[in-house]
Amino acid sequence: MLDLAWYSTKLLLKGKLLRNPEYFYRQVSLGIISGISLLLVSEAIGINSLLAIIISSLVIGMAMPFLLKDVKLQ
Repeated sequence: MLDLAWYSTKLLLKGKLLRNPEYFYRQVSLGIISGISLLLVSEAIGINSLLAIIISSLVIGMAMPFLLKDVKLQ
């Protein structure tokens, strides 16, 4: 299992794992920006820090599969 993860990581870093890496990076950055924005908004409206982190993690964790559903591997 660790060998598979290590091999996939090496291919990703070499740029040989994804067919369209620009789409992947765009979608991941969209998810990261959305998560940070949700966290900052939660903090701004006065929600407890721990609760804000939990909420933003859950929402973005549920959204990432939908953001990355069209990612194609080689």
